[in-house]
Amino acid sequence: MNKALRKAVIAGNWKMNKTPSEAKALLNEIAPLVKDADCEVVACVPYVDITTAVEAVKGTNIKIGAENAHWEEKGAFTGEISTGMLKEVGVEYVVLGHSERRQYFGETDETVNKRTKAVLKAGLKPIVCVGELLWERECNITEEVIARQIKLDFFDVTAEDMKNVVIAYEPVWAIGTGKTATADQAEEVCAFIRETLAKLYSKEVADGVTIQYGGSMNDANAAELLSKEDVDGGLIGGASLVAEKFAAIVKAASV
Repeated sequence: MNKALRKAVIAGNWKMNKTPSEAKALLNEIAPLVKDADCEVVACVPYVDITTAVEAVKGTNIKIGAENAHWEEKGAFTGEISTGMLKEVGVEYVVLGHSERRQYFGETDETVNKRTKAVLKAGLKPIVCVGELLWERECNITEEVIARQIKLDFFDVTAEDMKNVVIAYEPVWAIGTGKTATADQAEEVCAFIRETLAKLYSKEVADGVTIQYGGSMNDANAAELLSKEDVDGGLIGGASLVAEKFAAIVKAASV
């Protein structure tokens, strides 16, 4: 992390877990544990939990995020949620392009780009996920894959808009598998993402973008991962559902 240049952000991605009552209980448990955090603390929760979650974190330093958003403001898109809906209920962050959305629900770089621009237009902060498959890493094309995603996902996104963007590097082979990139592997790709942004925008823009690591970061490995210069936080899956583990990661980001 380099807090002199950019904000550290620890965001929980709850995925399809927790009912509203369970969400309230978990956030009530997390809040006192992270009240002194020296980083941004975010809980990205299922749609049905958002209103309860926003109410639960009032008066705390926890921000609430959603796990997706549609690119249109309204219309015949059954099952989708617009940025305006999210903003009105108090959402501040939105996860976009997660590998599970890409793998199971047909998300593409084109739709991630459209969603990203819609989220930014609404004044919300996107957490845009990028990452390579195991096969792609084994074929030694990680950088090509990541560069392509960055170029497509941020097509027509301005340098000014990039001030509100968070990028999460999530190697697909390390999500929900228990496998984790080594701290050096995570740093290598996060640094490459920053280099790619510098080429697309400028070094100043790139230095200001928060780049998280998200492949099975947990309470045991967070400190080592976060010690790296270009790892500015984490997008946390399973560990975000356990108050003590999530709080330990926040503590590691608060040094």
